[in-house]
Amino acid sequence: MTASLAFGPFGDAAVLAEAGDLTTAQELAAMVDGGARAGAWPGIEEVVLGSTSVTVVLDPGQADPAAMSDALRQAWAADVSHPRGRGRGRGRVADVAQARFEVRVRFDGPDLDEVAALVGSTPSHVVARLTGADLEVAFLGFSPGFAYLHGLPPDLAVLARRERPRPVVPAGSVALGGGFAAVYPQSTPGGWHLVGRSDAELFDPERPPYASLAPGRRVRLVSTEDDLAPPPPLWRPALSGAGAAGLAVERGGACTLVEDGGRIGVAALGVPRAGAADPVAARLANRLLGNPDDVAVLEVTAAGPRLRSSGAAVVCVIGDPERPGLVELQVDGHRAPEGSVLQLEAGQVVDVGSCAPAVRAVIAVAGGFDTPAVLGSRSADLLCGLGPAPLQPGDVLDIGIAGRPRGRLGPWPDVRPRAASQPSSVPVRLRVLPGPDAPHPGPRGDPTEGEWVVMPESNRVGVRLRRPEGLRRPEGLRRPEGGKPVTPSVPEWPARPGPGSRGMVIGAVQLPPGGEAIVLGPDHATVGGYPVPAVVISADLYRLAHLAPGATVRFDAVDSSDARTARHALGRVVDRAVSGWFPTRAG
Repeated sequence: MTASLAFGPFGDAAVLAEAGDLTTAQELAAMVDGGARAGAWPGIEEVVLGSTSVTVVLDPGQADPAAMSDALRQAWAADVSHPRGRGRGRGRVADVAQARFEVRVRFDGPDLDEVAALVGSTPSHVVARLTGADLEVAFLGFSPGFAYLHGLPPDLAVLARRERPRPVVPAGSVALGGGFAAVYPQSTPGGWHLVGRSDAELFDPERPPYASLAPGRRVRLVSTEDDLAPPPPLWRPALSGAGAAGLAVERGGACTLVEDGGRIGVAALGVPRAGAADPVAARLANRLLGNPDDVAVLEVTAAGPRLRSSGAAVVCVIGDPERPGLVELQVDGHRAPEGSVLQLEAGQVVDVGSCAPAVRAVIAVAGGFDTPAVLGSRSADLLCGLGPAPLQPGDVLDIGIAGRPRGRLGPWPDVRPRAASQPSSVPVRLRVLPGPDAPHPGPRGDPTEGEWVVMPESNRVGVRLRRPEGLRRPEGLRRPEGGKPVTPSVPEWPARPGPGSRGMVIGAVQLPPGGEAIVLGPDHATVGGYPVPAVVISADLYRLAHLAPGATVRFDAVDSSDARTARHALGRVVDRAVSGWFPTRAG
């Protein structure tokens, strides 16, 4: 074990420290987490442990990744040089003296036979190897309570992840991948091999410490023939309303979610941040109504809700800041302008129709939506089901104490060389910094070069991209026996070992080996194991919310100075966008 770590930026809002082994990573995570809690390093929002690494997520307005890398490197060097600096097991959060945690498993998973074939064995032998293994929790991540269990027999520890992750893995699934075993606490996407199912309940957002397992806890898989029911879904707060002022939901819309600034400080439990997919639109709407930046708004996808006010209320709706006017909006059946302050009286109805050209829009109310909080946030999360469910008829949304609304929202300036307001034939350009796996080796060169097409499966978890139809492989990359090079609709990247599970960040461009790219969104898994050749800069993250299926995307490589300049420029635009006071006066 070595005390030498490699620290470096992970995009423009995080630091990645490669420790080389799990124990060193655990010790580093404990040091950083302790220092952050003590106020030693302002701006640290998350400390996420990986298999051999630590990801430190920052507020880019308070901390610079390069400067933070230097500070953490110096702190670690001083810590390990202290006579008592190492060997104290600081990363082992669990009391390892606790009784072994037993997980009942019915081994009937859809991939069990394939796993047996991959390791040259039989399904019964795989089951015997798993139930005989003394497993231990290495770290949590991916989704709430998802524990990475190490200690697999060597023949099972070499199993790689699936080439293409499943869009849905049932809750309770027992899986193998990337050297670990795990039980999926909730129904989520997943790229591991499913060998069985369990009824273990591993996460409860209402009861500290929330996760049943913690690093250091020993786990044993126990085979059973019982027909196990999956663990129940996470508790969702009801939107029943209890205050004097509120908005009643008469139509929920395609997918309308409550979102605020998101959950901070819980990623180490596997809890995604969530929050508004377009934080710029949410900030503008809140400022226009006199709210703090991060109070809860409604996020509309594709088509919005119909809401009836129970009393006086002030609302506004903002779609894509770069392309105003794309949202269908009515008050009591009359067309209303997007981006304006709208005053409602008791009984009036605001109806948000299609926002398909903009993909998403936000609805804000003066005072913010005062819905129940879960783990410090009112945000809904599509990955694992935390927070309130999408709006349904009969829901009632309470409203907080209103401040004084502003008067108007100014026009959005052209802050980009090529804005999304140009015709759809023009690619949307996203600026990226090099990721931890750049440059990506292989005959293709840089895999983020060229054009990509947004896939319909895209959502708040991630924007899925594919190459345009007809894109040919390089000569000789993969050809059938005796034939010409294959030309598939979705080309595959050359297979190579994954980087190991590590903390992920919003905007990370992941490359599963199946040929797609996934740009992580606000509901992304906190830990991932696919290569990341690039990271979208923080100033362009809001643009991900407005990428429609079929749109073309190109990545533009920039450096850290460009990213910093872009973030400051965006901040100035937002600061200047709202002016005046409501009600406005003629002349």
